Amino acid sequence: MANRGTNLSRRWVLAALGAGAAQGALANAPLQAPRPAPRPAGLQNAAAPDAAALIAKARLSGKIGYAVADARTGEILEAKNPLLGLPPASVTKALTALYGLEALGPAYRFTTQVIATGPVSGGRLDGDLVLVGGGDPTLDTDMLADLAAQLHAAGLREVAGRFRYYAGALPSVAAIDPGQPPHVGYNPAICGLNLNFNRVHFEWRRGSGGYAVTMDARAQRYRPEVSVARMQVVNRAAPVYTYSSKGGVDEWTVARGALGKGGARWLPVRRPALYTAEVFQTLARAHGIALPRPEAADRLPGGTALARHASAPLPDILRDMLKYSTNMTAEAVGLTATRARSLPALSLDASGDAMAGWMETRLGAHKARFVDHSGLGDASRLSAAEMVRALAQVGPDGPLRPLLKTIALRDDQGRPMRAHPVEIRAKTGTLNFVSALAGYIRAPSGPDLAFAIFTADPARRASLVPAERERPEGGRAWVGRARTLQSDLIKRWLALYG
Repeated sequence: MANRGTNLSRRWVLAALGAGAAQGALANAPLQAPRPAPRPAGLQNAAAPDAAALIAKARLSGKIGYAVADARTGEILEAKNPLLGLPPASVTKALTALYGLEALGPAYRFTTQVIATGPVSGGRLDGDLVLVGGGDPTLDTDMLADLAAQLHAAGLREVAGRFRYYAGALPSVAAIDPGQPPHVGYNPAICGLNLNFNRVHFEWRRGSGGYAVTMDARAQRYRPEVSVARMQVVNRAAPVYTYSSKGGVDEWTVARGALGKGGARWLPVRRPALYTAEVFQTLARAHGIALPRPEAADRLPGGTALARHASAPLPDILRDMLKYSTNMTAEAVGLTATRARSLPALSLDASGDAMAGWMETRLGAHKARFVDHSGLGDASRLSAAEMVRALAQVGPDGPLRPLLKTIALRDDQGRPMRAHPVEIRAKTGTLNFVSALAGYIRAPSGPDLAFAIFTADPARRASLVPAERERPEGGRAWVGRARTLQSDLIKRWLALYG
């Protein structure tokens, strides 16, 4: 079944790559257009703002590269610094989606199983019970509870052997980007057994005796408390959070003065496999099944599957990944795709290299460099020309465009124009002093366009100390100006070509 799914994917994606995209034309297209080709009856051309004036108005420090092309022929219509490699940020996820679709196929589902290594008789398992992860990035506490309910329905009540968990479907990664602040929930650990996007819910309420604190693995139906992560409120001004690892537990502290009356936030989990196993043990107990303390399994054991959970189909997962820009989903999909191609994936950097090689072979990008699959690491590099080539190779009728989020064009006051007839489907990307946007533009008349706009100030980003990285001074204003430039360039291209 797995091989058929992979072959289906390859035929499906490669057919899409060929549909509506002229590879020869794209390979030979000019990379720097001195000026846009005029359209007949050029009234719109006369009204189009000058690109240099738009860039000057944006007052962006750092570097800018962009390109726009006919999405079906690949002809470059306009470009600035098209070969300049800049951090693509979360635009990387659009390429990860294509990488995953080709390697895994659109019918692919991540699977989580509970395996018994011996027979069940009279409600008792004579052997070990093993929770086996398949790398599912979307598994949550409610889904784990459904697995426990399946065990109960199968008649299981106790386990004579051990309760074990296996996370070897993917390599163990302590954090997507080690340079991020320790407490940001978008930078969790990754492994083959993940839960709740590998985050724990921290909630606090102030009472007469101090703060009441909970750390739980909440979902819609269940919210079990956990012991694999602990929080202590301490008297200090800064930093707001500290993290350390002691005795197999994530130890957190938080500054009392930062808490106020009450609140909540998600914190990253650094031991996701143990976290998942502990939550499953609690949920099994709630379903009348007594499990021993969880132990890690180094190898995938043989046995009989007593319970099984399959994720949503891969395109649904990718659509949500691109809409909400979930880093953990991108890394799990990318790592799984690399392993499905029988390539080494011992780290995110190695798997990123494999995706860059795939992009060169399939999509004609010769200088792309990826250190991960989410774009969180700022050492990745991609040029606007390479991104536009990839988009045109796939084509506006290919598998990517329907997965991309619809981006509203904005008026001069920055308000979204919901009723505007132009459809923009694209992926945004944002890091401190990095902003990117790439995708497709479809207007009522004129050609479908493929575009990429990359802006970055690497020097300013590199100068930030760890305490500044969550909310750096000037960062929000810089990104706001970058987004205004993106909107202005798109309006220009619509006036000229749409």
